[in-house]
Amino acid sequence: MVLTKEVELPQYTELNSREVNVSMATLMSAAPYLGKVCENVNNEFMLCRQETNDPRPCIELGKRVTECAIQVFQRIKKECLEEFKQYANCIDKSSGDFSYTYCRKTQCAFDDCMATKCCLYRPEFGYFCRARVHSSTSSAPQPPPCPCHPPVTDPTPSLPDCKLRTSPRFGGRNHWITE
Repeated sequence: MVLTKEVELPQYTELNSREVNVSMATLMSAAPYLGKVCENVNNEFMLCRQETNDPRPCIELGKRVTECAIQVFQRIKKECLEEFKQYANCIDKSSGDFSYTYCRKTQCAFDDCMATKCCLYRPEFGYFCRARVHSSTSSAPQPPPCPCHPPVTDPTPSLPDCKLRTSPRFGGRNHWITE
């Protein structure tokens, strides 16, 4: 993005927020619950980014997404810490590509804990692939003003009329087309 002096960038104090400082295995372990719990806030943020095509107006929504993720991790830590640690450790150490394949038993224990203590259920397979309509609480942004251009005259004048060609002597290439 090219910046000019007319572009106002946000101050560092506006951008400063708490971070979700976790490893990849930890994030993968909690991902279905994060996606389910923070779905509406995340959809609002992504809708803002898509509609405005500029991340600056969406800073506050981004902070809300981060806070939602922190709240989910705090809830997991409070209710199901031991099961979560085992599951994340299994994902981290069992394979080189963070595969879930070898960790189904620890996943089941973590899912049972989340269901009984937090009343959160793992979304069924394909949940995040389904098309859904998001009902936004914010109004749509105003479209940018259309730049005014002077009326354009035709830069390429039409070609002069050609004389009609006679039909080919031995038939054309499109002999299979009947008229």
